[in-house]
Formats: sequence, structure tokens, C-alpha cells
Amino acid sequence: MDQITNPQAITRTSLHHELVGRLQTLIINADLEPGLKVPEKLLCDQFGVSRTPLREALKVLASDGLVRLEPNRGAWVTRVTIEEVEEVFPVLGALEALSGELACQNITDAEIDTVKDLHAQMMQSYGDSDLDAYFSINQKIHRAILLAARNGTLTSSCQALSLRMQRARYLANMTQGRWQEAVQEHERILEFLVARDGPNLARTLTGHMNSKRLSVVRWLQAEGAKRG
Repeated sequence: MDQITNPQAITRTSLHHELVGRLQTLIINADLEPGLKVPEKLLCDQFGVSRTPLREALKVLASDGLVRLEPNRGAWVTRVTIEEVEEVFPVLGALEALSGELACQNITDAEIDTVKDLHAQMMQSYGDSDLDAYFSINQKIHRAILLAARNGTLTSSCQALSLRMQRARYLANMTQGRWQEAVQEHERILEFLVARDGPNLARTLTGHMNSKRLSVVRWLQAEGAKRG
């Protein structure tokens, strides 16, 4: 790899968190491709940091399952596997369902208005066929519901698993049919959230995550067939 998209030197004091965030984004967006070695020198040069903070950040990503550290060989971006998807998505679906139940009990009118605004923005990105913007706003909606649950343990657990699967959802470019289906699911998510209907919101979020799982598995199977 000769160049990283949009490289910027890091000047913030929270160097560690900034580096972790930057590297996560590069991996999720596949700027650092699955199966390839992390180009540490290139990243140090482009971020304007030394090897020590970069390697500390890579350790965090290794604990999140995004990279694999090999002694004397450096860090490698891990591949998302069907086995991992089948293992993680049901757990993530259960956590999302619980967040929906709790959010309906605790969410404020102002927070519902925020989700409504985000939903409108997401629909605009869908109308514009802007998949990147759609994914970004989609994540904000799920996070808003999660935070409205008012449960720190649930939030940290869900975010950790969501991070592992986020790049899989990003890589598995949706067909137009699946995209339309996902938008319809989000219409129901908003409807039940506004009504504070916890049981139906929980069921809808579970189904939503299962649909995502199937979409990612199909994509991984197709990619595996291409590689032979």
C-alpha cells in the first residue's frame, strides 16, 4: 500500500484514543485490507507519531479482534469469517433487543426527537443512494437507542461486539433489495420506539440483526467461492 486515504497528522492530546479511532476506521472502511500486514512505518509517517504509541493502539485493536499480532512479524488485519459472524450476530441481536426494551422504558421525548431527526437524515441518504452516509447515520440511530437504555454494562458489551461486525456489514455491500428491506425495518424500529412498545421493538431489532447476519454470510460465501 503506497498511500492511506485522507491522512492527517494527529495533534490532539488524547493520542492513544485518537490512534485507536483512526485505525479502527481504516480497518472498517477496508483501507487496511483483511489479511494484509499493517504498514506501521507508513502509518507513523502519515499520522506523525512514533512506533510506540502506534503499537499500543494495535494492542487495543488486537483485543477487539480487528488485528492479529505475531511476534517479530508485526500486526495483520484479521479476516471476518462465517464462523465468527454466526457466533457473534445472535449475541448482538439479543443485546440489541434488550436495549430496545430498556430504551422504551427510559427514553425521553427529546431523545426520541433526536432519533426521528437521524431517521429523516438516513432516509435522505437512502434516497441519494449514499451508502457511506447511510451506514454512518444508521450507527448513530442504534447507538442512540443503546444509550437511551441507561445501562452501562449493556452499552459496553454491545459496542464491543458491534465493532467486530461493523466492518463485515460495511464490506458486504447491500443489494438494492436488501437495502430497501433494511429501510423498512428501520421504519418499524422508529414506529415502536415512538410508541414505547418494548416487546415489539425488541422483536424487530432481533429480526433486523438476523437479516444483517444472513446478508453478511451470503457475501462471505460468495467471496470464498471467488477465492476458490
